Amino acid sequence: MKWAVGSLFLAGLLLLSGPGRAQAIPPRPEITGLSHVTFYADDLPRSERFYTDVLGWEQEPDAGVPSGVRFYANHQQYIELVSAPRTGMDDRLAGFGFVTANAENLRRYLAGHGVSVPSSVTIAADGSRSFFTRDPEGNRVEFTQPGERSVPAPKDLSRRLSTHIIHAGFVAHNREALDAFYKNVLGFHLYWEGEAKPGRPDWVMMQVPNGTDWIEYMLYLPAHPSRAELASANHFSPGVVSIQVLYKRLLAQGWKPSAQERPPLLAFDGKWQLDLHDPDGTRVEFMEFKPVRTPCCSAFTGPFPGPYTAW
Repeated sequence: MKWAVGSLFLAGLLLLSGPGRAQAIPPRPEITGLSHVTFYADDLPRSERFYTDVLGWEQEPDAGVPSGVRFYANHQQYIELVSAPRTGMDDRLAGFGFVTANAENLRRYLAGHGVSVPSSVTIAADGSRSFFTRDPEGNRVEFTQPGERSVPAPKDLSRRLSTHIIHAGFVAHNREALDAFYKNVLGFHLYWEGEAKPGRPDWVMMQVPNGTDWIEYMLYLPAHPSRAELASANHFSPGVVSIQVLYKRLLAQGWKPSAQERPPLLAFDGKWQLDLHDPDGTRVEFMEFKPVRTPCCSAFTGPFPGPYTAW
């Protein structure tokens, strides 16, 4: 159970803290943003048509993913799809990752804080270095130090509906345990939080310590959520300057909204958004980079993201 994982994680941090221990822990390297989000897909060719034909993100042909594919929004951010262990799974989220300035130092830093990590980083053919761990709710979290060889630019950059994946959201149960990891250990900070009804936060945004991207705790789900509820909560968000421009562009290229998709709406955080869904139901939450009105419930506490101006 994810609650049990969170409790054990908190207990481990308490046991490993104490006088003089901070001196043995190396400094935390910069964590600058999201690198990717990975989802399970039932039909990879069908999903490829959505990510290439609709979103305009071309597949990288040599990404080193034998059981899946990657679709790049920019030179280091991508959505990764891997074959599902079984057809029709309810929970489609397989993991997510962040970019760090030094993967080895971050691995040692986390180990010094009692977080379970591999004994060494993995070095890929492009020179990138990475490792993964699990957060308090069992999510696979990867950290990557990019290599010297960047992903080659696609044939037509103008096809991309967005050049920046600004956040990823996931089902959350125990905010205290998650904060112990993301806030207290990794240095993320509260960016914004909101609630549909007074008295209980439903959405908690935690921004990376050295950039503009964030993760979002989705705290509102029932004890036994449906596949549709899980697919809505476990989502990712491409950023855009204007949702209205995006909406017109989608219609012009022949996009037809499904029954679960709605016209653009002004969300609680004061930003316009438009939801699409991939073939497995995963929500693609297009969102404007900046709010157009004062947000509900709390103020933003960090810088706003923007488009990537170059590949």
